[in-house]
Amino acid sequence: MKKCPFCAEEIQDDAVKCRHCKEFLAGRAQSEAQASRPWYFRTPTVIGMILCLLALALPLVWWNPYYSRKTKIIVTVIVVVVTYLTWVATAQTLKMLQEYYKFL
Repeated sequence: MKKCPFCAEEIQDDAVKCRHCKEFLAGRAQSEAQASRPWYFRTPTVIGMILCLLALALPLVWWNPYYSRKTKIIVTVIVVVVTYLTWVATAQTLKMLQEYYKFL
């Protein structure tokens, strides 16, 4: 038996919902598990790093033990494609700037 974190009544150890206050216990356990992760493995941190640093953030994805292999591969493919498209756009912009400066 354990105590409900919401109403402090005793409930079963495997309970998903408190029979006294009718609160679900699983959501709280998941948020506590998310909070117990190191800051660099939390999903918002990984997404922020990918948006800021693109390919330099891939080690955070691959070393993260909470992501499945499928998720890691999908994120890697997306980051590689976006990095390539950014590189091509930058090269075209530089080429256009060179042509513009030739006219000056």
